[in-house]
Amino acid sequence: MITGGPVKRALRVLHDDLWTWRADPLPPSVWLRWFPHGIVCLAALGVLLGGAAQLNDNGRVEPGFAFLIALAQAGAMVLALWRPVSAWWLSMAAMLVGAIAVRAEMVAGGYKFTWPWTAAGIIGHLFVLLLLALRVRTRVSAEALALTALATYVVQGLVGGLNYQPTGELAVILFAVVVVLGTALRGLREARMELAQQTSLTAEERARRTLLEERGRIARELHDVVAHHMSVISIQAQVAPLLVENPPDELKENLAGIRQNALEALTELRRVLGVLRSEHPDALETPDGADAAPHAPQPTLDRLDTLVENIRAAGLTVTAETSGTRRPLPPGVELSAYRIVQEALSNILRHAPGATARVHLTHLPIGLRVDVSNTRPQRAPAPSQGAGHGLLGMRERVAMLDGTLTARSLPDGGYQVAAFLPADGPDLLAPDHSAHDSTEDDTR
Repeated sequence: MITGGPVKRALRVLHDDLWTWRADPLPPSVWLRWFPHGIVCLAALGVLLGGAAQLNDNGRVEPGFAFLIALAQAGAMVLALWRPVSAWWLSMAAMLVGAIAVRAEMVAGGYKFTWPWTAAGIIGHLFVLLLLALRVRTRVSAEALALTALATYVVQGLVGGLNYQPTGELAVILFAVVVVLGTALRGLREARMELAQQTSLTAEERARRTLLEERGRIARELHDVVAHHMSVISIQAQVAPLLVENPPDELKENLAGIRQNALEALTELRRVLGVLRSEHPDALETPDGADAAPHAPQPTLDRLDTLVENIRAAGLTVTAETSGTRRPLPPGVELSAYRIVQEALSNILRHAPGATARVHLTHLPIGLRVDVSNTRPQRAPAPSQGAGHGLLGMRERVAMLDGTLTARSLPDGGYQVAAFLPADGPDLLAPDHSAHDSTEDDTR
């Protein structure tokens, strides 16, 4: 039982690997898809004609029988394109039948024919083993090579013949080289496929990280806005009793409760805001390396003129226009509008050198329309190292307010970003701010 168990397992493994009719076709080629098939079929034709002639002329095998043996060798080559394991069995059977047929015609002192492998048989089996190694596991290729060497040794070394030119050693060496080559090529192809998959996963992870970073930045800004309003509520609750003569105790108690709750909420908001900023230390640094004020007020449309002047100072020609009657807007709308204009102008600086930009704000009764466009760039932009935060951040801000965003190329070669921000959008503290689906380019 000790020796029988491993032998049975080995035989079972050999049976599972080699006693099969499963299909293992060649992978589709990107260029000249049928070129490898044509090469194999052409080589099979040469093996058929050459093998039949050798077996008949030099091996003195009957012409019809010689043709059948050569046909089996050539057919194994073609079959290996789809069923390499079955083709290996066919090629081995053709070799054994041919070796027995040639041995029966051997005479002492006669012509020394190549045996047990003919030249055509070696070529055909090389193709079969190469196609086998290209598409099956390394273990299966090694098993096929080992059984080929074993059959060659049995026929040449144990059975032998009267008068022949031995080809077993050379054939086994060539077979081993082809199996190693095929296994290496298969491993290289699999490594490339794994690299492509890993590259795809890396790109997806980078996009996901970019989305999370942009949402985190928007969340920090909204925390500042909400914290400001909570501070105002706390102050108003503290001052309200002083505005009423002889306020009742119930009013004082309720206002004190409101102030206390506002202070507690403000404390929690500042704590969360501190965590968000500590996770993104770069957000606290200005371009010159100085620390930015961590509690500076968030920008509104009142600072839009300053933004445009700074962009002009950077070398971009910008015109800013406003239409409609301006009315008070929620802080989130003004902040989002400012950031959209800021990011759009920054994109124009990076991706459209030499172009002119136009900013147009349209105040509507139901919200605000932001339109930023540029003309065709005068020269090619420098390679950008950005991670594609531009349009991604704009979409997140617009989606948060239940607005709309379009980004498209203009017929004259320019680019336009247009957003509509409703004045009565959703509550900024709502927990779910999912992004709208879009197909525009995120590289700007």
